[in-house]
Amino acid sequence: MRQAFIIIQLARRLAGLLPSRVVRYSFKGMYKDFHAMDRWTRKEVHCIYQALIVAIATRHADAVDIKFLVDGRPVWIALPHPAWVEYEKRTGKLITDPLAVEIAGHYLKYALESGEGMDREMFSLTVGQTLEHLDAAVEEKVGSQPVG
Repeated sequence: MRQAFIIIQLARRLAGLLPSRVVRYSFKGMYKDFHAMDRWTRKEVHCIYQALIVAIATRHADAVDIKFLVDGRPVWIALPHPAWVEYEKRTGKLITDPLAVEIAGHYLKYALESGEGMDREMFSLTVGQTLEHLDAAVEEKVGSQPVG
């Protein structure tokens, strides 16, 4: 029941009806517009964030779909709603839209550079993968902050 409540909160927040809790990290779009090296072709590809859609509305899935253009080709990263629930349980915070884009972008760069799918149009992450890439994106952001 709690999970359904959090998912409804997420849908309302995404619709702009409920203010979100502020995550202490401020992402200025590290993964909104980036380049990655395709492992197999050794070609640099340009990735641009384009959209975030609650997948319940479009494909009846319990996920948030984040669309990127990879050299102009659409690629979707599906982040499961239960990851929002698990993250809130662990930290007391919600995953914000900008943080979701960073998670998806971090995963996309990883997938391209590790050779997991230049020709794939859709990637569906598990809860574990989502939280792993969330932690990695946050660590990159915190590590890139100037000290003092």
